[in-house]
Amino acid sequence: MSSCDIASPKNSMMPFEEAMSLMFNNINTLPSVESISLTMSLGRILAADITSPVNMPPFDNSAMDGYALRSDDLKNSMSLTLVGTAFAGTPYELAVESGNCIRIMTGAQLPQGCDSVIMQELVDVDGSKITMNSAVSKGNNIRHCGSEFSLGDTVLKQGEVISARHIALIASLGLKTIEVFKSLTVGIFSTGDELVELGLPLKAGQIYDSNRFAIIAQLQKMNMNIIDYGVIKDDPQLIKNAFEQANLEADVVITSGGVSVGEADFTKDILQEIGNIDFWKIAMKPGKPMAFGRLSDSLFFGLPGNPVSAMVTFYQLAKPAIQKLSGQTLKESLRLSATLTNNIKKRAGRLEFQRGIASTNLKGELSVSTASSQSSGMVGSMCNANCFIILPQAQENLSVGDNVIVELFDSNLQG
Repeated sequence: MSSCDIASPKNSMMPFEEAMSLMFNNINTLPSVESISLTMSLGRILAADITSPVNMPPFDNSAMDGYALRSDDLKNSMSLTLVGTAFAGTPYELAVESGNCIRIMTGAQLPQGCDSVIMQELVDVDGSKITMNSAVSKGNNIRHCGSEFSLGDTVLKQGEVISARHIALIASLGLKTIEVFKSLTVGIFSTGDELVELGLPLKAGQIYDSNRFAIIAQLQKMNMNIIDYGVIKDDPQLIKNAFEQANLEADVVITSGGVSVGEADFTKDILQEIGNIDFWKIAMKPGKPMAFGRLSDSLFFGLPGNPVSAMVTFYQLAKPAIQKLSGQTLKESLRLSATLTNNIKKRAGRLEFQRGIASTNLKGELSVSTASSQSSGMVGSMCNANCFIILPQAQENLSVGDNVIVELFDSNLQG
């Protein structure tokens, strides 16, 4: 990576899309892989494709409780003789001869000679005489061997984040362990003389550090190993020491504050000295003063100091970059069209992520209103919202009834 000149506050803002592209072009997945138990795999990232060691289902079986039969037999008579029962896990072992049928339960292996199942509600039972009240076509109510996937099929691809539904699928294949990428280690600290750790009394001009906790919570959702270095005062040497320690211990270093243009904002100057910075001002709102670069052994993300700005820049920029570094296959965020229920004031020049409250009306149509405040210092607006209203860089004021694009919060923000 090449450093850019970050000394002058007159540097132009980088468009959001360009910043995202620059990050992704300079990030490669870390190669470390480990084998873990399936029971410990929730939220981890597959390091290799999973191919099926079996056919699924492994044998023809019944899709419901009913009677297994030979469909050709019904061309001559709608009545058959019951000669046995097939249970799930306990097959009927003999071949079924013409004129006979088998009582069969859901999931039970289809007996030899049978090609169809009729549901139990469509038959009359008189002792061993079974009379069908409906025609039966060959293959009815049968789940055929390999109909879901066959031996050797790829069922999950490298880069997939393992969820409960994936675990169910992998377990159905009989796989006890899987290969995953090792979790990244992320070091995080906040900078600022005004910041106070939780539980301590506030003095004049001080506030509690909330940014670190908001970002740590999102990192925990991503299964990261986290090193919390706490609050670092506005002392260039202390900040440099924290960077050097984090660089030794972490794959990713995240800071909050100190990347603006104030006299006490030392972070970007120190990064210019010991690493490379690719950008530090983005044409987005909230979150213009956001830095990205690299130390000798780690990636660096410098988030703004305002609470909402820190959360939004992490969510929209740092999170997908870390996911790529982790080996995760990135997927497009679900963005939907919604109708505005209030006016929005906006100047052209920056891509905006306004906090919104999306809902559906009685017709099932999606509408959205802005949260109570769009101030980047009011973290409560994030709690009131359930989505971002995404307003393009060139967009100006909007009115009630206009269509906008919304991005619903994922589990990192929604819980």
